[in-house]
Amino acid sequence: MKKNRIVILGCGESGIGSSLLALKKGYSVYVSDNGIIKEKYKNILKTNKIDWEENSHNKKKLIDADLIIKSPGINNNNSIIKFLFKNKIPVISEIEFAYKNTNAKLICITGTNGKTTTSSLIYKILKDFGYNVGLAGNIGDSFAKKVANENFDYYVLEISSFQLENIIDFRPDISVITNISNDHLDHYDNNFDKYLDTKLKIFMNQSEDNFLVYNSDDKILKHSIDNKNIKPNIYEFGFKEKKHGTYFKKGKIISKKKTTTMINSSDFKLKGRHNLLNAMAAISVAKLLSIDKISVRESLQNFKGLEHRLEFVLKIHNITYINDSKATNLNATQYALDSMNNQTIWIAGGIDKGNDYNQILPLVREKVRGIICIGLNNEKLKKFFSPIVEFIYETQKMEVAVNIANRVANKKEFVLLSPACSSYDIYQSYEERGNKFKNAVRNL
Repeated sequence: MKKNRIVILGCGESGIGSSLLALKKGYSVYVSDNGIIKEKYKNILKTNKIDWEENSHNKKKLIDADLIIKSPGINNNNSIIKFLFKNKIPVISEIEFAYKNTNAKLICITGTNGKTTTSSLIYKILKDFGYNVGLAGNIGDSFAKKVANENFDYYVLEISSFQLENIIDFRPDISVITNISNDHLDHYDNNFDKYLDTKLKIFMNQSEDNFLVYNSDDKILKHSIDNKNIKPNIYEFGFKEKKHGTYFKKGKIISKKKTTTMINSSDFKLKGRHNLLNAMAAISVAKLLSIDKISVRESLQNFKGLEHRLEFVLKIHNITYINDSKATNLNATQYALDSMNNQTIWIAGGIDKGNDYNQILPLVREKVRGIICIGLNNEKLKKFFSPIVEFIYETQKMEVAVNIANRVANKKEFVLLSPACSSYDIYQSYEERGNKFKNAVRNL
């Protein structure tokens, strides 16, 4: 790669990391953002004397670049990306650039749901065992920023489909796919196959020396992998028993590769079928790295879970409040409802991503007594579920939703915020939505 002029498109966490790494490697760096750059990022650019522009893309400056590093939020259908492709300017992703500038071993996790929890579990297991390991990607600092500022032997990377779009040589030593279901289809022309194919790029450059760990209970994922020419070694996980892989039987997670590891799951703080799958993925990686079973078990037992993911908030008058604001798609909400072991008041709504609510109809019939819709357009939710549940209320304020739930919930019931929709109609992020819920609960 010729060390000359690099242009960074987009100045969020990914863009600022790419800028710092490019500067450290001796490139001339220019940052271009079509929106307003946050003040904290402007300060970093100014401190490091990096030229930048906001609210526009200067095509003359872009066309002079030897390389473009594209932030993951910019769609390849964007007019400026098409302009760059037309003018044969190389465009790569931030993870591709960081990959080319580190010799560390990479454990990379993708999937529709469970990426963050699985990544955090794997990171904890490696760190507790004594590995010199960093956690980055779609969680915390960007991969490029970590490579620029720190020196790890291993990286655990949470990788989104957007980050995989413009990879060329990026190659994990171990890739993990948690599951696949409909999400972000607006970004992929409402074409699920495009989304799926992008996710599967995580192993496209892997060789016979690498491993692909995947959830073979996921029928779509299994069918896709079974019909591809796979070069890396495959290590499956799921609830069905396997001769070679990780599975669950009689309260124990069992992992087989030459030798057999058995870990009792009864002491895990994480609950629910989906978290057992996340734990199986993490144990599979630990098995491939020959990490001691006792250390793995202790790491899993001490892992408390992540904010906004089936997060216990409070129990008030024997009513349990659960914050699952991260459930921005129907598959995640399905996991949440499946985890409820009593009748539930379900708070849902936001920007619908084309949900087919038939997917969760049996669970709603079984576990949901009432629904509180929160969002600007709840007609689809109300129309579908009004014949199914005892009651449906509607509001655009989280405080009101929580107060209604507190009034209508019975003792031993759950109040579950698991929206099955994105948050951007009312909130800036799922984190803001979850924090509003928690604050409202604490103010009861």
